[in-house]
Amino acid sequence: MSTEELRQHIESAYGKTEALTMTERQAVYEAIDLLDRGKLRVAEPVGDSWTVHAWLKEAILLYFNIAEMQVMEVGPFEYYDKIPLKKGLKEQGVRVVPPGTIRYGAFVDRGVVVMPGYINIGAHVGSGTMVDTWATVGSCAQIGRDVHLSGGVGIGGVLEPLQAAPVIVEDGAFVGSRCIVVEGVHIGKEAVLGAGVVLTSSTPIVDVTGTQEKIHRGAIPPRSVVIPGARSKQFPAGTYDVPCALIIGQRQATTDRKTSLTDVLRKFAVQV
Repeated sequence: MSTEELRQHIESAYGKTEALTMTERQAVYEAIDLLDRGKLRVAEPVGDSWTVHAWLKEAILLYFNIAEMQVMEVGPFEYYDKIPLKKGLKEQGVRVVPPGTIRYGAFVDRGVVVMPGYINIGAHVGSGTMVDTWATVGSCAQIGRDVHLSGGVGIGGVLEPLQAAPVIVEDGAFVGSRCIVVEGVHIGKEAVLGAGVVLTSSTPIVDVTGTQEKIHRGAIPPRSVVIPGARSKQFPAGTYDVPCALIIGQRQATTDRKTSLTDVLRKFAVQV
């Protein structure tokens, strides 16, 4: 089927109370296969912005409904689930260290390394990216090329609401240990997040590099260096510190990514 035919069949099938037709079921299977091979993606860059394809989220949700539970054995490990594991890793040039897991329906490009972490269905991970130990990439998250997700990083997933943008981490970004990025937050190209930064759609992201603070929400500008912070807020019971993120500097544009990252960590003493 063409992409337009797939979209029409899936949009027609979504929300039906009766059983799906054979054509609709086939459309769902084809859409998930195309996601798995990177031929389609839930969100993609269009110029300076990103477009979300809600019908592909519908396909994933429909796949959950029609897929059957099965026992999957991997050496001494046993799983019981509807979604199989990704296959053909050697041919695709993807390294997965046991017990790292990539679910079928996630695209992982050549040169990606997955330590004992997890990549969920609908996610898209670019070439050369490292998913370090216990890092998780949620459903539909979009991770760029040459990104480093350090140990214990939590990248949130999103399937509903259908129009909601997923978390996006652009090329060359470095996300420090135990960072949490959820609710469609957009991490700009080559940004550096220090250890423990928590970003939600409502987290104040405060640029403190100038004489006057500048507040962002939902997005980290490209090449920014970010650390955890706190701001005082008045409540009926008193004044308390609430989390925020602080932009404390920029990567130098005159150096490459590796040199720039090393310089940043030394200059700003960022914990990763």
